[in-house]
Amino acid sequence: MGLPTYGTLDPTSGHVGGMNGHPVSGVGCVITRYRFDDLEFAMSDDLYLTQALALAKQAIGLSEPNPRVGCVVVSVAGQVIGQGHTQQAGGPHAEVMALADAAAQGASTHGATAYVTLEPCSHHGRTPPCADALVKAGIRRVVITLLDPNPLVGGQGVARLRAAGVQVDVLAPDHPAAVASSDLNVGFLSRMVRQRPWVRMKIAGSLDGRTALDNGQSKWITGDAARADGQVWRARAGAVLTGIGTVLADDPRMDVRAMAVAKQPTRVVLDSHWRTPLTARLLQPPGGVWLCGLTCDEDGAASDRQRALARQGAVAIPLPADSTGAHLDLGAVLADLAARGINELHVEAGAQLNAAFIAGGWVDEYLLYIAPKLLGPGRGLAALPALASLDHAVGLYFHDVQLVGDDLRVLARPHARLQ
Repeated sequence: MGLPTYGTLDPTSGHVGGMNGHPVSGVGCVITRYRFDDLEFAMSDDLYLTQALALAKQAIGLSEPNPRVGCVVVSVAGQVIGQGHTQQAGGPHAEVMALADAAAQGASTHGATAYVTLEPCSHHGRTPPCADALVKAGIRRVVITLLDPNPLVGGQGVARLRAAGVQVDVLAPDHPAAVASSDLNVGFLSRMVRQRPWVRMKIAGSLDGRTALDNGQSKWITGDAARADGQVWRARAGAVLTGIGTVLADDPRMDVRAMAVAKQPTRVVLDSHWRTPLTARLLQPPGGVWLCGLTCDEDGAASDRQRALARQGAVAIPLPADSTGAHLDLGAVLADLAARGINELHVEAGAQLNAAFIAGGWVDEYLLYIAPKLLGPGRGLAALPALASLDHAVGLYFHDVQLVGDDLRVLARPHARLQ
């Protein structure tokens, strides 16, 4: 089963504002509810769906590993009476938040319509089934942008609602709201369908493809706006990954520091031989750290290093080697991260590790910041081998291109990801 075609999502819209929004409380959690007093009887399904999607974006950086879902409840009279989005894992889902919002306003949900950006769950997980909550609330109609590929749901939410006499309308896959919902949850869909995260590789460089001078100087090729935008994309991911070469050369923090976030992405280091210094800055708070290395050697030295790193707060994850025996198997790394609930993986690495991800066909999306500068000789984007023919080039298409400050932001994806 392949992934659907995705539309464009600007991560800066992850926290939606405006539209007369004001904070309200529901089930002990805070959301932003929007008022449509002047449009109470005029809003179409598409406008309600747009509002549900705006709410879903508020779950970016909050709901992982759960999907980002928004819900709007509209009364028989055409009034928006409840709104909500998915909270942190183990917290209320979007439908429960919206129903609680309606209850807090003293509004009746009997006969109402619920607009939801993902199929309501039908199973008992950390929370009860949302499909049951909608039925109990007397919802008459449910409009869904996207079916849930989670095998625990997979159409059962729709079936449960219809069995209770609820009218259920599911959008066509090419409907703009369905495309937007897919793109918003691209990582969750990847983890459910392919059992691996959606891999986004971020690279900042010059117009002639240099990420640093020959002497290693790279601060700064791109401008302030591009670097701030890169932090937003980093905050969107469940994990940020780099290699031991970058850790040893740059001692980066790899956290989100340009904005307030509900939780920090987990920092992941590919460190085959457990060489991460105990004084590395990324071992410091905020956020957790996972170190992926090869399984222990016979003399136990690797075990000793793992224990020392664990005392610094890191989680050591031994994984198998690739065919060379010297490096980690990237397929095994991605499968392990998916099993740990990582939906979107943000890769910020050096040329060697970038090349390994590209050569293995593991990159789903390239996030490139291109400065209007020519640097001449320097370090490249990826240490790819020379090609004998242009036919062997990695084919990409431009998914989105925007100016960010003085720099160009390019989102490019392999054609195969559309299948």
